[in-house]
Amino acid sequence: MGSTVGYRVSQFLHALVARVDERELDNSLDLLTPKARELFRSQSTTDQRHALAVYRDLMEAGHRDPDLLTAALLHDAGKSTASLPVWQRAIIVLMGRAAPRLLARISDGDARSWRRPYVVHATHPQIGARLAREAGCSERVTALIRRHHAAPDTVDDAEIADLLVALQWTDGRN
Repeated sequence: MGSTVGYRVSQFLHALVARVDERELDNSLDLLTPKARELFRSQSTTDQRHALAVYRDLMEAGHRDPDLLTAALLHDAGKSTASLPVWQRAIIVLMGRAAPRLLARISDGDARSWRRPYVVHATHPQIGARLAREAGCSERVTALIRRHHAAPDTVDDAEIADLLVALQWTDGRN
């Protein structure tokens, strides 16, 4: 538990100073359509930094599937609809660890109320998949985004399940 807390504190501190290098963006965003690039850029700097780290780790592990790499860049795009500040994200993560039932209860409500940050956080995979589809992304990309928090063994398509394992592995490391 101690190492998990240390990791989360480190993650929080990195989020406070997150920066995105334009050269890194140029190299990474080439596979995105113009509308998908706009979607990527609509994310907070923290989420862009995280997405680029997931993309980089997949590339370093030898993954070259364009749909997987696109999903890596856009998997958290649904969070952009709430503009969650870092401190609020930290509270959600801590609640997920310390009081998951309470978090689930307050995440299941009206997104137009005080619950909005919690509802958007809980539903960001579905929101992100819709936004990616609207940006012209493939069905494989939207499936990966929609399922990026789901257990791979619950996915009927074996190819998507394999790609999901890779996405989740890198997402969990970053």
